[in-house]
This record gives sequence, C-alpha cells and structure tokens, in this order.
Amino acid sequence: MLTVVLAGLRARWASFLGGFLALGLGVGLLVVMGLGLAATAHAPERAPQRFASSPVVVQGQDRLSAEVRRGPGTAVADLPLDRPQPVDTELLRELRARWTVTAAGGPDAVGVDAPAAEVRALAGGRARVLTGDGRRLADPDAGRDAQALVTLDALLGTAGGVTAFVSVFVVASTFAFAVALRGREYGLLRTAGATAGQVRRTLLAEAACVGVLASAAGCLLGAAGAPRLGRVLVDGGVAPDWFTIGGGAVTWPFPVAFGTGVTVALAGAFAASRRAGRIGPAAALREADVDAGVLPLGRALLGAALLLGGLGLLVWTCATEPSELLKRKTYVTQPMLLVTGAALLAPLLVRPAARAVRLPGAVGTLVRENGAAAVRRTAAVAAPVLVTVALTGTLLGSAATVAGAKAAEARGQTGAAYVTTGAGLPRSGAGSATGATSVFVREGEEAVVKYGARAVADPAAWASYARLPVVAGDPRDLDDRSIVVTEEFERHRVGEPVDVWTADGRGPVRLRVAAVLARGTGDNGPYVTWANAPGATVDRIDAARPARVPGGTVRTADAWAAAAFPTAAASTPQTRLGLFLVLGIAVLYTVIALANTLLMATSVRGRELASLRLAGATRAQVLRVVAGEALLAVGIGAVLGLAVAAVCLAGLGAGLAALSAPVALAVPWIPTAAVTGVCAVAATGASALPAWRLAR
Repeated sequence: MLTVVLAGLRARWASFLGGFLALGLGVGLLVVMGLGLAATAHAPERAPQRFASSPVVVQGQDRLSAEVRRGPGTAVADLPLDRPQPVDTELLRELRARWTVTAAGGPDAVGVDAPAAEVRALAGGRARVLTGDGRRLADPDAGRDAQALVTLDALLGTAGGVTAFVSVFVVASTFAFAVALRGREYGLLRTAGATAGQVRRTLLAEAACVGVLASAAGCLLGAAGAPRLGRVLVDGGVAPDWFTIGGGAVTWPFPVAFGTGVTVALAGAFAASRRAGRIGPAAALREADVDAGVLPLGRALLGAALLLGGLGLLVWTCATEPSELLKRKTYVTQPMLLVTGAALLAPLLVRPAARAVRLPGAVGTLVRENGAAAVRRTAAVAAPVLVTVALTGTLLGSAATVAGAKAAEARGQTGAAYVTTGAGLPRSGAGSATGATSVFVREGEEAVVKYGARAVADPAAWASYARLPVVAGDPRDLDDRSIVVTEEFERHRVGEPVDVWTADGRGPVRLRVAAVLARGTGDNGPYVTWANAPGATVDRIDAARPARVPGGTVRTADAWAAAAFPTAAASTPQTRLGLFLVLGIAVLYTVIALANTLLMATSVRGRELASLRLAGATRAQVLRVVAGEALLAVGIGAVLGLAVAAVCLAGLGAGLAALSAPVALAVPWIPTAAVTGVCAVAATGASALPAWRLAR
C-alpha cells in the first residue's frame, strides 16, 4: 500500500498542494500564537522605578477585602481599589521616628531604609510592605502591563481559534473535493480487487503523509515568524515595549501544533475516506460524470444540527443574558456554528440559488446550468467564500453596531448642547460636572461586585441635563445618602438599602436606592454624589453653552458622542491590528482554498472544454464560461455569508432592544465588498489559467 500511496502523492501533488499550504500555514500560525501566549505567561518582571533606591516600600491599602460565603464556609473577596488609601498617619510617624523615610510623588506609599522583617512587624495589618521586585507595585500605572497582556492574550487566543476553525474547514473541504474528482480512480482500484477498507486506508495514509510534511514545515515557519509578530505587536501598541516572542526555553507549542496539524489532516480526510470506501466499481464511473448524492445523510444531519444549534444559542443568549451579545468574544465565536452549518448544507443550497440566476446569452445559460449541475464544484467554491464573508460581516458589523448603540445611548442621555471633557475640570460653574469613580456592592452573601460609576457634583444641575432611561424612581432624589442603580444590581427596588464600599475602600456605607435605570449597553450607571466618591476629579461638564475652562476640550454633544464611541470598527491601531490578524487569516485561507479547488476542478475538464470548442465556441467564450461559473459560485457564497451575518446582526439588534438600548444595525458593505472582490479575483484567475491551456 505504501507504494500506491507514494505513487499517488507524486502523480497528484497538485491536488494536495492546497491542503499542504493550508495545513502548513495553520500549524505555523498555531506555533506563533502558542509562543505568544507562553510569552505573556512568562513575562519578565520589571524593575521598580518610583522607589528604586529604597529596599522596603510601605504602601497604603490598595485592595478591598470583604468576607463572603463560599459553600459551607467563608472566604475573602479581594478586589483592586481605583484609588489606594494613603499610608496611615500614625504608622508614618512611627516609621519616621525609627528609620529614614523617602516620600516620592504622593501619600500612598513611602520608601523605608530598614530591615523588611522589622518594618512588617511594625506595620502589622495597617499597610502593605513591599520588597524586591514587588516594589514596582507602587509605581504609577503598575497594572498597565498586566492589562496589556490580558488584551494580548485575548487577541492571540481569538486569532488561534479562527486559525484552527478555518484550517480544519479548508483541509476537510480539500480532501472531500479531491475524493469527488478521483471517483474513477477509486472505482478502478475496486475493479482491480481493492477492498473498501484498503481504499480508506490509502486515503488516510496520503493524508498522514501530507499532515506530517505540512506540520513540519509549519513548525519551521512558526519559529521564523514568531519574533516578527512580537515586533509587530509592539510597534502596533498592543504589547508593552519589552515584549518579545520566541528565543526562550518554551517548546510546548511545537509538539502541540505539530500534533494538531496531523490530527486535522486525518480528521479532514476521515469523512472523505468513508465516502471513498463506499464507491463501487460501476457507481464510480457514473458518479465521475454526474453529481448525484452530493449531500450524504450524515452531513445533512450534522449541518442541520449545527445550524439549529447556532440559532438556538443565539435566541437563548438574547433571552437570558442579552448583554453577552455585546462582547467581542461572543460575536467572534458564536457565528462559527452558523457558518459551519451553512457550509455543510451548501450542496443543498447552491443548486436552487444557481437556478434562480438569470444570465443573458448562450454563455450565461451555460454558466447557470453548469453551476447547477456541478454541485460539488460550486459548493466547494462557495463554502470558503461563505466563511470569509460571514466573519467579515459579523465581526465588523457587530463592532460598529455596538459602538453606534453606545454613541446613540450616550447622546440621548444628555440634554446639554455642549460637552467639555478633560482632566481636573472645575466642579463649580454653569452646567453639570461629573467624574469617573467606582463602587463595590455586596450582592447577597456570596459576592462583592465592582461597578464603574459616575460621581455627581451638583445633583440638581445633573438632573436638569440628564435624560436617563428611568425604570423606577426619580434621579432628582439623589443625595449623599442614596444611589442611582441599574437593573443589573441585585437590589434594584426604589427605597431598598444597598451596602456600598467607595473607590478607596471606605465602607460599607448603606445607601438608599433613589432611582433605577435600564441596563442599556453597560454605561448607564450607577451614580453617586461627590461625598461617596473620594478622590474623584471632574472629567466632563454638560452645559447649555460652551464651558471655556483651561485644559478642557469643548465639543457639541453630537461630536462628543461620536468621538467617545467611534463607530468605525477599526478606530484604533490596536483594533486594526486585531482585525487584520483575524480577517487576514480568513481571507488568506479562502484564497488558498479557491485556488486549489478551481485548479483541480478545471484541470480535469479537458474533454468538456474541447467539446465546447468542437460545438463552435471560441476560446474567449470558453474562458468566459469557466470564469462565469467561478464568479457565480463566489456570488452564491457571498449571499449565503451575508445571510449568516444578517442573522447574527439581527440577534445582536434583538439583544440591544432587550437591554433598552438604541438599535441601529451597521452592515459593513465596503469591507464585505472588498473581501468578495478578492475572492472573485482569486477564483477567476485560478479557473481561467488552466482553462486557457486546455481550450486550445
């Protein structure tokens, strides 16, 4: 059997080229993403800056610790404070009485030139004592790198997930279409005495050879590309300046990616091998010329299950937790069920779609009839286009829709004509002055939850400009002993008491619910007065006239909302880079799949194209027929992809409506058209080039 396998690989290397490239690229990307994730998990410790010359740092409490119930016992909830507390005055006096104390840039921490054990004994539970690399926790923006690495983890994880999804899809499609084209070959093997099991094992052995070679090449590609991706992430502002990928002792991504590549190749060929094993000697000759039974029952059931499962998950999420639909993680991953289901059912959909197209002239008639008759070829071209268009429409459309809803919500919640933004704006003056803060709220006995909040300097002025989505109560009742909450709070009935810790950990303070707001997109509240927002500074002033203050940026309310929540999906360099990784991977795989499928399909159509020439068709007419068929398949895939994107965007719109948020669906027509255009060019070139050679 090995001789047959090697001979088949040599003779049909072009048929395996697309799968080899797709698999090698996928393994390379998985290596890069794995090395990137390993780099974020083993980030080097940064040297302290603020207290570099002090062996010990005493820092005021910067975390909220509250006892909560966990099962039969108790635990301590430990949450970071927005504004660390200053060092205890009495402790500071004791430290200065015994050792040299260095103050640097604020009251929240001091450096101490003393033995760490003695400082800890003196401080007790009144402050944190930091030594060694831990002293960097007292630096400004100490959590900035950690937040950047969390964002980077999400980006690399998403890109890796899309890579795995698309590579499995492309490799499986490649093997399935190759089996369809090699029906006569398998029939001859069966005629020569090969059993169904031998045919299956032959195909799986070919897949294993391709998988091993492609995975090895992918590992080499990933090792070379990982450092370059690290530099791109740093230059794009996604990763900290010190971030690098590769060059360390981490090796686990290589065996993991290699094993994944071989598994993907075997899994992609498994279904095709079962179909190849069922081909009989006589049936193979008929099936080689006529597309019959193109949708096996198992594939139809799986496709229907995935499609219904995706729709059911979308409806369930919208009904139970609609806010999840607004998260990028959801609208990147959730469409994959719908995409896979639609792609599996593509052979069932392409024939009526092709029949519905009316094209003029004899060439148009041939294009339509060939597209409807050669269902496997049309579906194999349409499926990768469907994936790319659906991901483009869903990802970009969802991001723009959520941003648009936030902007419309923010604009609708102020009656001001002008909004002034900046740091350290004055609290007094015309208009409503507010600032960012946070509150920690006990919800039951099991949890303490941190909420981003707004501090109100003058409740009367704020109430005169606010246009909030009030569900119950009256925001004008807000005072130092009350709070305005959203429906997300566990306690959200007017007059109900809520236990609150302030941004510096003070509390718990019992506040009364003055009003309840709809949840919206997540930026509706809560609101407290300045007395319950220690350390807050004014960063926004709503007014009827421009508030000309030093350091402030004055905009109309419309311009402020547009700037605060840009609706462009690629509004920041970090977002553009993320979209480039995710959508770039999908587009690249689609081009590979289209080129491979159409090169294989057109190369076996020599007799058909020669018959067209004998019937009187010119070489140019033959090329137009072949290119037209490719464009028809691309168009069908684009329409199906848009249908999947429309379902996902409709679900997002329903989720926004359930949250009482503005609904304005944004369809990314230009990017979708651009992606479709790239697919059309790739399909036309891959079909026309071999047709030019055959149609002599």
